[in-house]
Amino acid sequence: MALARPTPVDASHELYVPDMDCADCARKVEAALSRVEGVSEVSVSFATRRLRLRLDESLVSLADVERRLAYLGYPPRGQAGPTAGAASAAQPSTDAGRDEQAPDPWHRTSKGRYVIATGALLALSALLSLAFPPLGRWGFAAATLLGVAPLARKAWTSARLGEPFTISTLVSLAALGAVGIGEAAEGAVVVFLFAVGELLEGVAAGRARAGIRALAALAPKTALLLLDGAGTREVPVEALRPGDLVRVLPGSRVPADGTVVAGTAGVDESPVTGESVPAAKGPGDRVFAGSIATDAALSVRVDAPAGESTVARIAHLVAEAEASKAPVARFIDRFSRVYTPAAMLVAALVAVAPPLLLGAAWETWVYRALALLLIACPCALVLSVPAAVTSGISAGARRGLLVKGGAVLEAIGGVRTVAFDKTGTLTEGRPRVTDVVALAGTEDEVLRLAAAVETGSSHPLAKAIVARAAGLDVPPAQDARSVAGRAVTAEVEGRRCAVASPRHAAELAPLPGAVEERIAALEREGKTVVVLLQDAAPLGLIALRDEPRPDAAAAVSRLARLGVRSVMLTGDNARTGEAVALQLGLEARSELLPEGKLAAVEELRRRGRVAMVGDGINDAPAMARADVAVAMGGATDLALETAGAVVLRGEATGVSDLVELSRATMRNVRQNVAFALGLKAVFLVTTLLGVTGLWPAVLSDTGATVLVTANALRLLRFEPGRRPRGA
Repeated sequence: MALARPTPVDASHELYVPDMDCADCARKVEAALSRVEGVSEVSVSFATRRLRLRLDESLVSLADVERRLAYLGYPPRGQAGPTAGAASAAQPSTDAGRDEQAPDPWHRTSKGRYVIATGALLALSALLSLAFPPLGRWGFAAATLLGVAPLARKAWTSARLGEPFTISTLVSLAALGAVGIGEAAEGAVVVFLFAVGELLEGVAAGRARAGIRALAALAPKTALLLLDGAGTREVPVEALRPGDLVRVLPGSRVPADGTVVAGTAGVDESPVTGESVPAAKGPGDRVFAGSIATDAALSVRVDAPAGESTVARIAHLVAEAEASKAPVARFIDRFSRVYTPAAMLVAALVAVAPPLLLGAAWETWVYRALALLLIACPCALVLSVPAAVTSGISAGARRGLLVKGGAVLEAIGGVRTVAFDKTGTLTEGRPRVTDVVALAGTEDEVLRLAAAVETGSSHPLAKAIVARAAGLDVPPAQDARSVAGRAVTAEVEGRRCAVASPRHAAELAPLPGAVEERIAALEREGKTVVVLLQDAAPLGLIALRDEPRPDAAAAVSRLARLGVRSVMLTGDNARTGEAVALQLGLEARSELLPEGKLAAVEELRRRGRVAMVGDGINDAPAMARADVAVAMGGATDLALETAGAVVLRGEATGVSDLVELSRATMRNVRQNVAFALGLKAVFLVTTLLGVTGLWPAVLSDTGATVLVTANALRLLRFEPGRRPRGA
């Protein structure tokens, strides 16, 4: 009888790998683990030194993976724990800041110690060659062999794990070859310069980690919990639970996302949204963890635990953004995998072809071949994209522009059309009732019945009607139902009432001509009109107006200057849509139900890439179909989890800022690739001509690494509306 096979155990794991702090390290780890049976969905981030993977534990255990990592030279230090099945990895880990501690000084890192050791060996060999010239050659040979030993060990390990064409292999062959042909001094210089280049890559990643640590440190560590009496007690923010009341003193930071219940103060939200002007906050207003009460005390009701605050989510998403590689990054990865073995083949041909075919000197052409091996090092090339993308995403986060990955960052710069939802995106999202027209009964009766139907709805128009009815005797409603984009119905005082769009009301029963004329007149004024119905009979009209955002026209104008077309998609009536569109200077498509917006996005995509900008809830189908989904303001849980980008400060100009940031980042990527390949091309020619040798060859990569790193860090100074110098 056949034995039953064990049930596979599918689990996700996250490991912290402190020595995986460069682009090539991450690529090496990803490639080695992807070949292991039972390991899937390998995702690495050298910026945060985190490794995620999924294991079929009937085939391979986590301990096996950890041993393989240690054997490869990247021992993990701790893990966040398994998540069975496909659990939501998008949730920020409660210990996400654990490995974002203050970094060690460079001389205490493994790469720093390697630079010091190889530098000391090189210096001692140089002194020995000056004091005892006959022994100098042996001193440089010893320095080279001792310095290259760790690299050779890594190269051998990588080869055994299926990665023979690594940077360690190239440098080891070049250094050992230099000793073999009597150029030990240059071999020692090569090892030292390579160590310096690797250290510089670690510095670049450290700058990215510093930005993530700064985000994580925005929220305070303690909070003043309001007791049942009048007193307060200082507690750790981790102890706060939804519903707790906290006191925020003037000049103090808000400890958790919440809602103001008492007090009015200016709140500086620039650490979270990038908005430099403090916003006035009073009862009912939301506040972010990390924002600062500037001039008065506030009492705030906690809405989310500290680990789930907006700033914690931002820090987590920025930290993990590198895992979503831009298409250009995937291309560079594929190219470098072909480029390195091809360059090794060319170097081998250079070493043997001229001596065998032309009778040239073996020593000369072997030397030049060794130099070509160093030129083949793809460090700078591999670093060119992630360094720029990480800097671009960090620069956006500092300005309230949350971009979830390199793929989104690359895509948004190439959009041809931006489709805006109207309410809450191009308009303030705070409509107010301007007119109440009673067709039967009194205006107060129309208001109280409409408010009864709309009570409990989160739609901005519903909130405005309920607010206008404050002070009236609003009856309770039963059996409330919503027909998306058409009406809300409920049983009120024994009557079936509905608050409907004029179009839906006319579908139920023809409206009298005078009523249609009054609706048209209100709509020509840019107002949105709803009809209160009892069964199919109109009882009254309510007109509301939502004013455009002050910056909406500027956003449309800036997008036009960038060559991007703006289109407004709204479920509102055509007259109101046209009135708003005329004021802002864009095209309007009105009276669209959710499926209509979806069809409009599909039609726009036939002309090029489309970004859909909405609130992340009502426009979900259209946002899902667009090439890029951008959520505006509020930073709701759904927006943070589903949209590709979020404009936290809620300004329409944030969309044009995103386009500019994307284009600046992609310019930076192109410059970095040009630096990396350009220097190699120059040194390739000079090496084959015999002008340069081994140590200048290694500078072709180390020098390019310096340029790529410095150029990528320029993005941290990105300012919307100003083209970076040299870009």
